[in-house]
Amino acid sequence: MTPAELSRTVLHAVCRAVEDGVLRVPVPVPESVRVERPRPGGSGDYATNVALRLAGPAGRQPREVAEILRSRVAGTRGIERVEITGPGFLNFTLGEGAQQALVRDVLWCGREYGHGTALEGVRIMFVPVEELRAGILTHTVVQLLRTQGAAAGVQPDAREMLRPVPAPSRDLFERLGPDAARWALLSVAAHDHPLAGDELLTQHEANPLFRVRYAYSRTRALTRNAAQLGFDSDPRQHVDAPALTTAIGDYPAVLASAARLRAPDRLARHLESTADALLGFQHTVLPFGDENPSAAHRSRLALAEAAGTVLAGGLSLLGIGAPDYL
Repeated sequence: MTPAELSRTVLHAVCRAVEDGVLRVPVPVPESVRVERPRPGGSGDYATNVALRLAGPAGRQPREVAEILRSRVAGTRGIERVEITGPGFLNFTLGEGAQQALVRDVLWCGREYGHGTALEGVRIMFVPVEELRAGILTHTVVQLLRTQGAAAGVQPDAREMLRPVPAPSRDLFERLGPDAARWALLSVAAHDHPLAGDELLTQHEANPLFRVRYAYSRTRALTRNAAQLGFDSDPRQHVDAPALTTAIGDYPAVLASAARLRAPDRLARHLESTADALLGFQHTVLPFGDENPSAAHRSRLALAEAAGTVLAGGLSLLGIGAPDYL
C-alpha cells in the first residue's frame, strides 16, 4: 500500500462513518486525508491527525473518533496494524511488500507519479505580471496546480506582459544560465531574496542544484552499469533504506502541498532530501568484485530508479533539466 492509497483508505473510512451515522452530521468530510511520518511519540510507518480534526464537529473526544476510524481501517489489505497514540493520532504499520508496491507504482507512473485529483474542479486563472521572478513563479505554480487536477492558467496576454525583463533578473539569467537561475528564484520562499551567488554553478556538494542533478545522473549511471553486468531492476525484495523510501513515499504529499500553498520551494527542498538519501544509498546497488547480481541488487536498483523518477519529475515541474550525464 502506497501513502496515496493509505490516504484514500482513511478518507473512505471517514465517509462510511458519516454515512452510517456514527459521526453525526454536520461533520465536514475532508477533501483529502494527509498521512505523514509519525512524530515523536508515534509509531509505525505513517500517521494522521484526521480524528483530531473531526472531533469538534462530531461532538466526541479525539480518541473516540480515532477508535471509530481504526475499527473501519484495521484489517485492510496492506495494513498490518493500526494504533492510536497521543490525544488521538492514528498510526499505521504497513504489511510486508509495502516498499515493493511503492517502487512498482513509481516506475509504472513515471514522471506523473504523485499527480492526483485533490484539486479537481478547482479553476484558477492568474493575471499577467511584468516582473520576471513573479512570472516564473506563476508559471511554475500553474504546473503544480495542474498535477493535482486543477484547471489553472495565465490570462492569454501574459506573454506580452512578460517580455520586459528587469535588469537584475536579466543579469541573473546571463550569469547563471536558465537552469541555475530558475533554481535561484524558485528554491526559496517567494517572500525571501532569491539566491544570487555563483555557487550555483560549482560542481560541489555544497551546491544544492548540483546535488539534485548529480543524484539523478547517478541513477541513470547505475542503470547503465547494471545492464553491462547483465541485470536490470525488479523490486521483489524489501530494501533496508528507510530515508530513501520515505523520501519517495512522501513525494505525492509534498507535491500536493506545494500546489495547494503555491510554494515551489517546498518541492525544491524535498528534491534535496531525496538526492541526499540517494547519494548515501547508491554505493549498495551494484555487486562488488566477483559478486554475482542477485535479487537484492535488482531490488536496490529498482529503488534507485524510483528515486531518479522523483528527481526528474520534480525538476521538470520547476522547469529545470535533468541530465543523464553530469
